[in-house]
Amino acid sequence: MPRISLRPQCLLPTVVLLAVTASSNGFASNSEPKWIRVSSAHFAVLTDAGEKKGREVDLRLEQMREVFGQLFLKTKVQMPEPLDVIALQSDEEYIRVAPLRQGRPISAPGFFLPGEDRNYIGLDLAAADSWRAVAHDFARLFLRFNYPPTQDWFDEGFAQYFSSLQLGDSQAQIGGDPVLPWNSPLKSFPELLNGPWLALPELFTTRPGPSGYPPMFYAQSWIVMHYLLNQNKLSEAGTYFGLVQIRKVPVEQAIQQAFGMSPAQLEQAVKDYFHAFAAAPPGLPNSKPGATTSGGRVTQFPVPKGPLDVGASVVDVTPAQAQSLVAEMAVRLPEHRDQGEKDLQTIIADPKGDNAIAHRALAWVRMERKEFDEATEELATARELDGGDTWTHYYLAVIKFRASQVNRKPIQGVSNMIQDLVYVVDKEPDFAEAYNMLALARLQGGGVHSATGSITIAIQLSPRNEQYLLNLAQIDLAGKKWDDATALLSRLQDSSNSQIAQIARKNLADLPTLKKYGVLPQDSAAQDAPNAPPAASENDEEDANSGKTDAVPAEPMPDRRKVQFVRGKLLKVDCTQSPAAILTVRTPTRSLRLRTDNLKSLLLVGADEFSCEWADRGVIANYKAGGKADGDLVSLEIQ
Repeated sequence: MPRISLRPQCLLPTVVLLAVTASSNGFASNSEPKWIRVSSAHFAVLTDAGEKKGREVDLRLEQMREVFGQLFLKTKVQMPEPLDVIALQSDEEYIRVAPLRQGRPISAPGFFLPGEDRNYIGLDLAAADSWRAVAHDFARLFLRFNYPPTQDWFDEGFAQYFSSLQLGDSQAQIGGDPVLPWNSPLKSFPELLNGPWLALPELFTTRPGPSGYPPMFYAQSWIVMHYLLNQNKLSEAGTYFGLVQIRKVPVEQAIQQAFGMSPAQLEQAVKDYFHAFAAAPPGLPNSKPGATTSGGRVTQFPVPKGPLDVGASVVDVTPAQAQSLVAEMAVRLPEHRDQGEKDLQTIIADPKGDNAIAHRALAWVRMERKEFDEATEELATARELDGGDTWTHYYLAVIKFRASQVNRKPIQGVSNMIQDLVYVVDKEPDFAEAYNMLALARLQGGGVHSATGSITIAIQLSPRNEQYLLNLAQIDLAGKKWDDATALLSRLQDSSNSQIAQIARKNLADLPTLKKYGVLPQDSAAQDAPNAPPAASENDEEDANSGKTDAVPAEPMPDRRKVQFVRGKLLKVDCTQSPAAILTVRTPTRSLRLRTDNLKSLLLVGADEFSCEWADRGVIANYKAGGKADGDLVSLEIQ
């Protein structure tokens, strides 16, 4: 296996892992331990626990990433949302920064802390394999950015399956009982599965109630996912989701079409698998995760990467910067915010320890309090200390965006905001939210074409983010792409996110007025809708060279064509009019010419990127028919 090349370290890595020691009075330490950063291709470990532990944790993270890629046949695994992981050296220090539940620190040796700008993972290095405590959340992050939208049972079932992962330097195993969350009231899954099961259609449509999911939902989702992975049925699952989520086929009918058996038959197949699985001893070693064993519950396999396969560099880090990073995480937890803020103030009060990280962390606190002027001052100081700090540039843009939302006014200083965000995406080309904000800033600046390009990248990086899709629809409205906007809004009006669904329905209702008069109706509901599209600017690069007319355009009818489904062989792809393309698909009875207006925005399953070189490939296509032998692609699954 080839070694991974080193990536130069920057201040906004895809994942930063910090292993720290804090003082008994707070997060800052007076002992000034030696800090180092161990950096590999996709992760960085900042630790005071020594190079050996830093390399070990970095290796486990790289291995987890590779195992996910193998399970879903992904050659490229995306992580477009920054993730900082803080792993403390001792139980005492971990407890000091761990979240509280009912006034007490959590008992698990790891936790996941989501955020609007980035996520955090906390680990206790005093516990063996503490990374396993967050494997469940890690799996859900991977799914969010690397697999099309699914139903709840699929995501939860895979996360439970992935949480059973055990890793070593040469061997790994997966498929045993998962690591249940620290606050889980659940019994062991095999014990639960010996009781009555939910009917499969009920499982597949279960949504969380006021108290969450029923216990059987977790156990049954886990065993169904276990069955799909080990029986090589992920392709059928992809077909099922295309039917229920794109074509809106009823669940029972979709199961029959996708899996070739009725819901009752599929449920019985999973039950038979479970009973054989529970009775058999662990399986023999296999070449890769997910390979079918001889009936055993555990799949053993060589690790995709060992210590010699992960190249890493080691650099020293100052104690003040490391302590600032810990406090920057601490202020994200309400129960630790006051102490974290005090520690940041202590750090910047010392001229020798003052640093940009501490000021940008204080700026984040000010932004949360809507103290935008004070936050701007902190960021100005951070920029003086380190003009190249990526987060400083990002937060300068965030301040302008949030202030415009609070004041319900256009973004002030939009040109500077665009400059800061261009700097961010240049340094961090996988940062989806930065592209989303850049799209909105460019839209206000009159650049519909450039806004479309930015939001398209954000959607490619984070395809499940419906806010990005809504923003694209509103950019399409501003650019007078009525059909494209109508298609997106029609899809989003059924969103499980009530706010997005409401805005989508309102935009659809307002569309005739917008097309006729060029402006949206001004009422309270429209004012409350975030990111409402402005009219396209007279200076927009798309309009600059186009002929303009005062004639009112005719109102095209919404595209009400039904989405159809076809399985066949992709014979060739014509990309001569890129970004549009025409695909020739042969079925047993006919040939179809299926068109997509934009290769980059086409929903793909089973492939990371579209290739104009594809030929003689099995495909499943969802499309809207134009005539008997042509149509417009909605999604494409590569077999």
